[in-house]
Amino acid sequence: MEMLVTNRLILREWKENDSADLYEYAKSKLVGPNAGWPPHKNEEESKEIVNMFIENNDTYAIVLKSENKVIGAIGLHNRKPDETLSHLKQKEIGYVLNPKYWGNGFIPEAVNHLIEYGFNELNLDLIWCGHFDFNHNSKRVNEKCGFIYRFQKTEKLKLLDNKEVTTLYYSIFKGL
Repeated sequence: MEMLVTNRLILREWKENDSADLYEYAKSKLVGPNAGWPPHKNEEESKEIVNMFIENNDTYAIVLKSENKVIGAIGLHNRKPDETLSHLKQKEIGYVLNPKYWGNGFIPEAVNHLIEYGFNELNLDLIWCGHFDFNHNSKRVNEKCGFIYRFQKTEKLKLLDNKEVTTLYYSIFKGL
């Protein structure tokens, strides 16, 4: 993964010693359940997730330059929410942010940079972004970043005791 830099952020590969920063926000009930996973129980669990991020190589650590601290995660994942468009080169953006940093425009800054990178460097045709219907912060990010609502799907979240949720899917096409 190529390191990406914005005005205030560095998007980089995860490092094992990032687990304390991850645990700081991943233990919050405001973070995981909005993204489809339970809050982390301890730093050891966060360390396992960091190792998974390193192995999968599709999720960036979001580092706030001014604090040299990991404040969130953002990834470009190989998902195709709409099978009728499976012939297009596409990925889905997913993100989480430490609640202490909410409301500062960090996620839109990271998402916009990843959109630009996806279209210009990865030559994607289409980028998706989804959120659960109760996650109003992510809805605002999607709208700010130019994503257009496309459809919704109901699914059960295995990691949250098969809780049924409705996911709203948005996309943006190259050149739009």
